[in-house]
Amino acid sequence: MPQTKPHHLTREQIDTFEREVNSIRDSVMNQLGQGDVDHIRRMIRICRVSEVTGRAMLHFGMGLLSWVAGVLALANAKILDNMEIGHNVMHGQYDWTGDPALNSQTFEWDIACDAEQWRHSHNVTHHTYTNILGKDRDLGYSLLRVSQDQKWKPRHWLQPLANLMLAMGFQYGVGSHDLEIGRYTHGAMPKAEFRARLKRFVTKTAKQWFKDYLLFPVLALWSAPRVLAGNLAANLIRNLWTYVVIFCGHFTEGVAIYREEDTRNETRGDWYLRQITGSSNLEGGRIFHIMTGHLSHQIEHHLFPDMPAHRYPEVAPAIRALCEQYGIRYNTGSLFKQYFTVMQRILICTLPPRRAVPATS
Repeated sequence: MPQTKPHHLTREQIDTFEREVNSIRDSVMNQLGQGDVDHIRRMIRICRVSEVTGRAMLHFGMGLLSWVAGVLALANAKILDNMEIGHNVMHGQYDWTGDPALNSQTFEWDIACDAEQWRHSHNVTHHTYTNILGKDRDLGYSLLRVSQDQKWKPRHWLQPLANLMLAMGFQYGVGSHDLEIGRYTHGAMPKAEFRARLKRFVTKTAKQWFKDYLLFPVLALWSAPRVLAGNLAANLIRNLWTYVVIFCGHFTEGVAIYREEDTRNETRGDWYLRQITGSSNLEGGRIFHIMTGHLSHQIEHHLFPDMPAHRYPEVAPAIRALCEQYGIRYNTGSLFKQYFTVMQRILICTLPPRRAVPATS
């Protein structure tokens, strides 16, 4: 059954919990400054240097070793652009700076997903309706069954294969989110609106394909096959990495799933509880956290999506202590441990639900 807010908490306790979480948030948001700007600008510089280095090694290098090094450098740039820079900037984490380059409404990133469509499907839909069945399309990305409370269909027998395909092409899974194909096929979206959304998605995808699979290979002349293969490999690495990190933040063992009726008349404190119980963290060092876009702190991100993400390790101990104080599970573990439970969940949900055995007299 879907889990709801912790039943052991009274309304007064939830209201107090809300105030304490707000206090943790305010302690950071009231002191944002040059250090936060320096961090994101440093990440942008590293990303650009890594991309130039990777593309240069793919274009002008010789042999397998330089190709591998070029792929890794380019993949690193794409991961940083996607996770630590693009995702966080487009959450409005740096709008307060007034820097046009860090404006959440105009920033565009280096993946097939159109930024404007992502801001709606992710910032609005996912972060508002986190883990609510029928509302949060991130629950299985409209492709996978990740809860026993989702209706099982024969196509779910192929779920392990569908999961692999989603992982390999994750940017397209994310990019197609705002198409809301289900709404269109059920007649809830006008054809003109769907075609406009589809055109935007196809246009952004075409730009990415042109850049990585035509322009740069052609510029490489006789090294075109080497560059084409390198770009394909770098995009694949980025897709697989983002898939693992995001799935480990949402579909691990113990992550709560909610019904829409469970969240009616929800206060901010109730919303905070839903974000905590519907998320999970990953443990690691500073570089690991940067490479995940600090989504290794998915709990803190769901609580404070507009807080500069590099601050999450700073507030995480306080959130964890607060959870312990109120008897709320703070779901955290290693990447291997968390991903193991993700795969376990996907495989279990591949199977149809067991039919109840009628009682005998």
